[in-house]
Amino acid sequence: MEALVAVILAAGKGTRMRSKLPKVLHKVGGKAMLQHVIDAAELAGCKEKVVIIGHEAELVEAMVAGQGKTALQAEQLGTGHAVMQAKEALAGFTGTAMILCGDTPLLDGEGLKKFYEAHKASGAAATVLTAIMDDPFGYGRIVRDEAGNVLGIVEQKDATEEQRAIKEINTGIYCLECPLMFEVLATLTCNNAQGEYYLTDVLEKLNAAGKKVGGVITQDSDMVMGINSRKQMAVAEAVMRERILDKLMDSGVTIMDPASTFIEASVKIGRDTIIYPYTWLEGSTEIGEDCEIGPNVRLTDVKVGKANHLQFLYGHECEVKNNVTAGPYIHLRPNTVIEDNVKIGNFVEVKNSNIGVGTKLPHLTYIGDSDIGSGVNMGCGCITVNYDGKKKHRTVVGDNAFVGCNTNLVAPVTVGANTYIGAGSTITKNVPEDALGIGRERQKNIEGWAKKYRESE
Repeated sequence: MEALVAVILAAGKGTRMRSKLPKVLHKVGGKAMLQHVIDAAELAGCKEKVVIIGHEAELVEAMVAGQGKTALQAEQLGTGHAVMQAKEALAGFTGTAMILCGDTPLLDGEGLKKFYEAHKASGAAATVLTAIMDDPFGYGRIVRDEAGNVLGIVEQKDATEEQRAIKEINTGIYCLECPLMFEVLATLTCNNAQGEYYLTDVLEKLNAAGKKVGGVITQDSDMVMGINSRKQMAVAEAVMRERILDKLMDSGVTIMDPASTFIEASVKIGRDTIIYPYTWLEGSTEIGEDCEIGPNVRLTDVKVGKANHLQFLYGHECEVKNNVTAGPYIHLRPNTVIEDNVKIGNFVEVKNSNIGVGTKLPHLTYIGDSDIGSGVNMGCGCITVNYDGKKKHRTVVGDNAFVGCNTNLVAPVTVGANTYIGAGSTITKNVPEDALGIGRERQKNIEGWAKKYRESE
């Protein structure tokens, strides 16, 4: 087992969230808060992770699956009691346990790594991560001796006026040496107003036993922000978004208006790409260089190549290659691939289809379950009729075909290369290469009918 493990406290209900979902599963920056903590622990060097679960344990356990062990805290009897539940999972472990909170989504792996290194360098039996806050109201205050060692943590309600003036607060993050940690935990009592076992009492007991207890002040107080309400979650979201956008701008991406741009940390964007306002980029989305994205674009799990111009568009689980112009008011649905140099006009939907190089889908068109060749022109109002009420069928249109306006291609059907389809046609049979396909009733004019109709009213 590694010399550093993480014990992540994620058993609480989060009453102030007023949610059916466990607090730690609420998302910030596109990921569950607990997932952010697990990722930070991994980056800090914690290859082994034990997550303490309780409220809606099955849901939290399912999220953790494959990323670490879980231990059940059947009753929530305090932070000390929560850490006790990790004893079996860490049986025989000798090293450092880093205690983390599952509701701190802004944790930084590098920051945690430095904290651990400072703890080891000090030779302390326990080290608490602290922060300096201008307004420390509500937080436990760090009490130190003249040498800078931590004597204890005094909660707001128990603090004297002098102690309340202390601006250094407890973040709830600790490094504790094992197996000593479990030995001290076993001596805790719940003789207090809350009837709980407090992890902070471990520090006092270590001090009483003559062990060194240290404190490391983080330079990033946002990193340790705990989330207890929807309002606090919105604050954390804003901080995370700012960090992501700053990093992108430093890498050569232009963000026209950071206040109206929403990009998750997992998104990758090439340099000299411009992101216009009211753009959402989510999941595994990747965007190449020299693109213009937005305004009003939402991409979820979309791969976008270079030199594309996309505006007023929603795409998910699809791919747009290079030098594509699309918008406004486009919907690109899953399993769609848009090849190079394609032009897509307004009010077009493409689903589970391949659109060939240089093809044009000008406007008011639905392409579903289709393979459209290169150099094809789909006229205004064209529809691939892919559903017969029971099954979906594919449409194939060959290279350089010209499909006239208001055409229905009733699948399964193949339109050959270099063909023309007359405007207003309904095509139900295959059209061979170089042919003209027309599928409409011959026009009939009835002389005088309109006049007679009006006079009959």
